[in-house]
Amino acid sequence: MRLAFMGTPSFAVPALAALQQAGHDIVAVYTQPPRPAGRGQKEKPSPVQEFAAAQGLNVRTPRNFKEQQDHLAFKQLNSDVAVVVAYGLILPSAVLSAPRHGCINIHASLLPRWRGAAPIHAALLAGDKETGITIMMMDEGLDTGPMISQHKIIIAADETLGELHNRLAEVGAKAIVSALSTPESFCRQAVPQPQKGVTYARKITKDDARLVWSQPAESLERQVRAFAPAPGAFFEFRGERIKVLKAEVIPDTASTFPGTVLDDNLGVACGGGGLRLLELQRAGRQTLLAREFLRGFTLPPGTNLTASSSKMS
Repeated sequence: MRLAFMGTPSFAVPALAALQQAGHDIVAVYTQPPRPAGRGQKEKPSPVQEFAAAQGLNVRTPRNFKEQQDHLAFKQLNSDVAVVVAYGLILPSAVLSAPRHGCINIHASLLPRWRGAAPIHAALLAGDKETGITIMMMDEGLDTGPMISQHKIIIAADETLGELHNRLAEVGAKAIVSALSTPESFCRQAVPQPQKGVTYARKITKDDARLVWSQPAESLERQVRAFAPAPGAFFEFRGERIKVLKAEVIPDTASTFPGTVLDDNLGVACGGGGLRLLELQRAGRQTLLAREFLRGFTLPPGTNLTASSSKMS
């Protein structure tokens, strides 16, 4: 098939690679423009652009799809299908209807649960036991189009964002190749989403990763996993931001004030139960196990992590 591919982050790369390997003609790859990154703020191409360029594919990076010339250029591709994976731009109706069989999206949840921008984070934060991939036809709504197929996976009890992200990316790659293996019928397979069970995963902000010790320990442990390895759940103490990249729930701490260090192994009292911090990282430094971290950052039992004072040297 003649395919247009539209995606930006690393999550989309396995799908592009799988479609190419399956023998489809990738006539153009659309991705968001390079963005400033790193300390020098040099412009860095997206993971999809880097992969596509290395494969010699035709790469296009419009800043949006509001210009008529972009609509026309997309239509002139004469594509059979456009495959969209975490592209990050809103597609107008003129683009959605341009390919012969429309636009197909790889969405990282079991729709209609977790429509929206951050379905993997949302599933982990909510403590979902399962998630998956939905292959869907796109319409002008927010992840509201009819579903071609769904592919369920179980979320492991200790699974992190990075691990689940990578698993779902591979599932999505296999699912889209399978969906496009029968071009005459995949559109007819699509069924409307159920009306019940709709939830939304809003865009994640940096502050969503902040650990609030008055929350139950189970919620905080899920939060740690939902932001590991990046950007990392964090708390602030003595003016310094400290990331927590691995933690475990420990037995109830009775009436101990939330945020209080309970022992020499970095157990911390929470709004319900306690949380043992297992891997931490100070700004600009490497990730350390708790015992290594404590050699250079003293947090004796009784310390309250909600207290504020001058920044440590």
